[in-house]
Amino acid sequence: MARILIVEDEQDLAGLLEYNLRAAGFETEAAGTGAGGLAKARAQTPDLVLLDLMLPDVAGGEVLRMLKSDPELRKVPVVIVSAKGQEADRIQGLEQGADDYVVKPFSVRELMLRVKAVLRRSDMEEGPASQLAAGDIQLDTSRHQVRVKGEEVVLTALEFRLLRTLIERSGRVQTREVLLSDVWGIQAEIHTRTVDTHIKRLREKLGPAGDIIETIRGVGYKLETP
Repeated sequence: MARILIVEDEQDLAGLLEYNLRAAGFETEAAGTGAGGLAKARAQTPDLVLLDLMLPDVAGGEVLRMLKSDPELRKVPVVIVSAKGQEADRIQGLEQGADDYVVKPFSVRELMLRVKAVLRRSDMEEGPASQLAAGDIQLDTSRHQVRVKGEEVVLTALEFRLLRTLIERSGRVQTREVLLSDVWGIQAEIHTRTVDTHIKRLREKLGPAGDIIETIRGVGYKLETP
């Protein structure tokens, strides 16, 4: 039974989420502040976090950053649930490492489906140990670890999935739309330029080794193993 941590300061909404998640078979815990959410996550690692951005103490974006920078918590999927619904807000949330972004007001049924989809993706990544390599890049799916020439490179969950997808499909062009669907799990809800931003950051983190990710102008990207 997956355990969901709800970080939400609106008590009525937190209660509604807890009720529906429990009805769907999940265990839940709620925190009304960012600090409280971080404390509960560190005390008992959740399987997924539902995170509001506008919290009374620590901003949700900062909570997300701290979750993703914690070695014990960075693999925990995070779904942002926020009234900030502009495209720029959604892009920023995903770029900071969120696994999905749901705008308030939302359909409870849709949120339940999104939570289950994110958990399924997380379970797939926790499958049998697998070692992937491309040029100087080594990727360990069981440890969620990436090394370049033996040196560890810290990636967000989205960057890791993006790199894994490109390596597994080495030599094949991946359109931005396909990457949004397969890596982010969304259907063109976010503008495709968020893919470009993630590719740019991924290349920067990989250094010269990232040059094997080729831009196919007007189409998308391809990883070409030397």
